[in-house]
Amino acid sequence: MEPGLQVGDYLLGVRPGRIGRGALVVLEHPLRPGFELVKRVKALPGERVGPVMLGPEEYWVVGDRQDASTDSRAFGPVNRSAILGVVRLRYWPPSRFATFG
Repeated sequence: MEPGLQVGDYLLGVRPGRIGRGALVVLEHPLRPGFELVKRVKALPGERVGPVMLGPEEYWVVGDRQDASTDSRAFGPVNRSAILGVVRLRYWPPSRFATFG
């Protein structure tokens, strides 16, 4: 997957309603409370990722730069309660303005 975000991008997220595959989400790192990450949803509750079967409130998230990303491959599935918001737009820099989902 080609990187969609770059260092220096400013994003706007909203409280999550429905969370779909491919959505960019803001979440609290499961092992570092208070540390926020932006990741892309790869798998939804009830789906299988390799040998892992996701529970009813679990999501599998990955970074766009998979070779250098700390994501579900490192810390496992993310509970819905850890998802703080869904990214709706990138507003800075203006030349990279974009809407998501």
